[in-house]
Amino acid sequence: MRSIAFHPEAEAEFIAAAQYFESQAENLGLEFIATVEATYQRLLNLPESGRPFGSRLRRTLVPGFPYGLIYRPGPDTVLVVAVAHVRRRPGYWRSRA
Repeated sequence: MRSIAFHPEAEAEFIAAAQYFESQAENLGLEFIATVEATYQRLLNLPESGRPFGSRLRRTLVPGFPYGLIYRPGPDTVLVVAVAHVRRRPGYWRSRA
């Protein structure tokens, strides 16, 4: 069975985004967390479902939020390299891949 892993900077982005959404509206941060979790659970079952994003990476969008998970599927682990806003600082995470 596959597992999910977050690059340390991706984990920090995830937490920061959740905190931001929570500061905007009560429970919005929790909704973001639940939606990201549902998104990566889908990746565990269908790791090739995200759109190719370069030679080794894929991206899937987080429904209802302007974020995407940029990840590298592997035989045992799906590595999330970025929890990236879709309209800000494109490619800033490339050195993590």
